[in-house]
Amino acid sequence: MMARTTTRRALIMTGVTALALAATGCGSGGRTPQGGGSGGGALIWALTGGTQTTIESSVKAWNSANADSTLNVQFFQNDPYKQKLRTAVGAGNGPVLFENWGGGGLKDYVDAGKVADLTPELAKDAAWKDRFFPSVLQAATVDGKNYGLPLNGVQPVVLYYNKDLFAKIGAQPPKTWDDLMALVKRFKDAGIAPIAMGGASKWPDLMWLEYLTDRIGGPGVFEAIAAGKPGAWSDPAVLKAATMIRQLVDAGGFAKGFESVTADTNQPEAQLYTGKAAMDLMGSWAYPVMLTNAPAFVKGGKLGWATFPAVAGGQGDPSNIVGNPANFYSLSAQASDKDKQAAIAYLKKGMLNDSYIDALIKAGEVPPVNGLDGKLTASENADWLGAVYSMTKNAKSFQLSWDQALSPALGAALLTNLDQLFLGQITPEQFCAAMEKAGK
Repeated sequence: MMARTTTRRALIMTGVTALALAATGCGSGGRTPQGGGSGGGALIWALTGGTQTTIESSVKAWNSANADSTLNVQFFQNDPYKQKLRTAVGAGNGPVLFENWGGGGLKDYVDAGKVADLTPELAKDAAWKDRFFPSVLQAATVDGKNYGLPLNGVQPVVLYYNKDLFAKIGAQPPKTWDDLMALVKRFKDAGIAPIAMGGASKWPDLMWLEYLTDRIGGPGVFEAIAAGKPGAWSDPAVLKAATMIRQLVDAGGFAKGFESVTADTNQPEAQLYTGKAAMDLMGSWAYPVMLTNAPAFVKGGKLGWATFPAVAGGQGDPSNIVGNPANFYSLSAQASDKDKQAAIAYLKKGMLNDSYIDALIKAGEVPPVNGLDGKLTASENADWLGAVYSMTKNAKSFQLSWDQALSPALGAALLTNLDQLFLGQITPEQFCAAMEKAGK
């Protein structure tokens, strides 16, 4: 999902430089992006995970019906994906369509002239554009132009919990931060790990900082950070959030060895449904994973979910959510005309069509498409889908994951420093100071 370590930060900076050089030195005259692979056809790069099966089925169906404009999709795990994509696109050898999160990362590609503007295509077909939630399209909009279309469901971060473990200690999901801290002690006393955590992947750390900062200071705090305002990283809300994170870690809030657990292989979710941990703060993309890997746990009503706890005296609305409005497909500006037309045709007719939407809903995702109320209500996962739909619809603010909203370099620095905060290698004050320095 995100770039991870100090070493990777260096790689990302190298990739940024390569991208800039490619944009100024090669421009549209660079190497033609890969038009195929082992299967031939316009190349798509996408991520492994909850949507993979749906994408594979969609591409297979498309190729069967469109022999003259076939596609070839390749999948990558989150951790290596960003650098591989940046290197390939910067060298003019990237895929025709590539999955991304919008935000600052997409803007870098747009600024370098590597991504095609989809606004004219959308303008040709108002019904196509009007299918999508405007708030979701906004995440892939740069300077009023659209550079990406959603390929999966809305992805708010929620607090999952194991109902059996809560029943074991006679507890309810936390409504406030004080409730959460009290639960940490109760679960530890019962010999149960309070919270599963994929610390080795580092990006799960960010969800705690995002929510706490929002709950304490409201969305305006991050808006100032994203705008690059001096002193924004030293806002009292950020410092307090960092301090509360350290208090949670010091209290033993996370399962032992969390720093060695990898999120990209769904280990935290496995800890939740096997009864080794009581809670897991993770995006909605974890639900399809658990539905697939532990159907008895999910369908048996043992999985619960809740919004992130409120913070006493905080300015942030408790309805605010963080996460990813969706993942997006963006179109390479360097692709051949033939590959561009094949990709656009697929985006319009093959992606998020009725069968694609049905598959997402069956997998437990809420597509960002208008007019799905009846389908959601009729789904066997209606409780979950209704909760996500309501959560997203009623949120006063839906904040894009910070490392996606920020530039790749600053996002990498954030994850490096936040990892050190979780590991106790730097203090909250040092974290804020390090981010102030990184943001200059």
